[in-house]
Amino acid sequence: MARISTPSVEPARPVAAAEEAMSEAYVPTQQPQAGEEARVPQTDVHPGRKGGAPSPPAQGSNPAVRLIWHVEHRELFLALRSARRGRSGPLSVARLPADAAGPPRVAFAIGRKVGGAVERNRLRRRLRALLRDPARPLPPGTYLVAAAPGATSAGFDELARHLEVAVARAQPLGTPADG
Repeated sequence: MARISTPSVEPARPVAAAEEAMSEAYVPTQQPQAGEEARVPQTDVHPGRKGGAPSPPAQGSNPAVRLIWHVEHRELFLALRSARRGRSGPLSVARLPADAAGPPRVAFAIGRKVGGAVERNRLRRRLRALLRDPARPLPPGTYLVAAAPGATSAGFDELARHLEVAVARAQPLGTPADG
């Protein structure tokens, strides 16, 4: 029987590995000269501190785009209880007319029966986006938008249609729906 020889492999010397791990690197202990600049790129320099290029002052705020204000006062909420209402699908809108000077004020009534907090907040964001849409101008006034449990399952276009009809039905008699 012929013997097959295998190449011999020497195991790594554990002593060499330990020596390499124990070696020290040379780190200079000298401090930089006092007059040297800091090694911070100009883009990372704090703009409020000296040394950076002064930035030009702002030229005013951006123009307001389609504002909707909050309903803040208890008297308005009490008045909305007896206001004219319009309903379409899962949405109900109560409206108090107001002067044309200010933007519309909107409050939302979305109860726990509609869904969990995430679903209610998502519905509120969708309704707010629909009310801010410049293609569907909201007449001046104070509004209370209430949602029933089926509102979370409605699509965006379906919600837009229901909201438009409910707002139109909440208009006082004899006034145009577009303000």
